[in-house]
Amino acid sequence: MSRSKKLFVALAILFFIGLGYISYDISSRTTFPGSKPQLKERIKSQFISPDSVKRDSLKATHR
Repeated sequence: MSRSKKLFVALAILFFIGLGYISYDISSRTTFPGSKPQLKERIKSQFISPDSVKRDSLKATHR
């Protein structure tokens, strides 16, 4: 094998190792979309407090 072919094979191996590392890094930082709760459930848990439904603002407490 000539020197240029050895250099090409070495660079190709390094390229594929780098590509594999980048792919693994990106996939470890992201989550599968199906593992997240649906949008309505996320909005309810973030913006609606659990006691706001129990409280009745129209109920007359003062007479």
